[in-house]
Amino acid sequence: MNEENSWAVRLVDISQKFMVPRLKVRTLKQRVLMGWRVRQTYDEFWALRDVSITVAQGELLGIIGPNGSGKSTLLRVIAGIYRPTRGQVETRGRVYPLLELGTGFHEDLSGHDNIYLNASLYGLGRKQVKSRFDEIVGFAEVEDFIYAPLRTYSSGMTARLAFSIAIQVEADVLLLDEVFAVGDEHFVQKCLAKMREIWASGKTIILVSHSLTHVVNMCPRAIWLDHGQITMEGPSKQVADAYVEAVTAPPA
Repeated sequence: MNEENSWAVRLVDISQKFMVPRLKVRTLKQRVLMGWRVRQTYDEFWALRDVSITVAQGELLGIIGPNGSGKSTLLRVIAGIYRPTRGQVETRGRVYPLLELGTGFHEDLSGHDNIYLNASLYGLGRKQVKSRFDEIVGFAEVEDFIYAPLRTYSSGMTARLAFSIAIQVEADVLLLDEVFAVGDEHFVQKCLAKMREIWASGKTIILVSHSLTHVVNMCPRAIWLDHGQITMEGPSKQVADAYVEAVTAPPA
């Protein structure tokens, strides 16, 4: 395969800036006491700085790093949710972000109705959902509660149902942000097995996770982000070991 044509995602010198308000005014009373003419000021916050990544078609790439390192921002840039301040984003095929599972769920509707509602947000038609309904319910292990209101579900049941719906998405590139925090160990292993199955079908997957074990076991390659910059990239075991060594090292 021609290397030039084998990529699925390509980022060139991506930087993402946010303007953070310095003065926080939460109530009308605060505004009156401080004066109406107080001018709001902002600080620049660079969530990403000069990040360049090429993800091959059919690759499963892991992204690790501490909170606030820019991992989720990176996925949102790839998905087109954020337009980068600088740099170039290129993707091939249909890119779908699974970032906030359960978005659009309505707690007063039954699990049955929420499946159709949530799946429609992923672009799945009613006929598609109907043909996969039993598979969705079975994978989520909520057969006995499918006609009960979602507000009666445990948080684990809700997360399992959300994940089960999300994996029905037909995409060439999947962006996953902490999607394995969806239940007990039994269900987590089911999710991991499903992701391996999707990857084996030729899909490209970019996985953000705080679980270094999951990244090492699933991803041949990993990238370590810190303060919006790439600290290291390479074989996932080497990157994870270096990250652990850095965060556990005593202060200088």
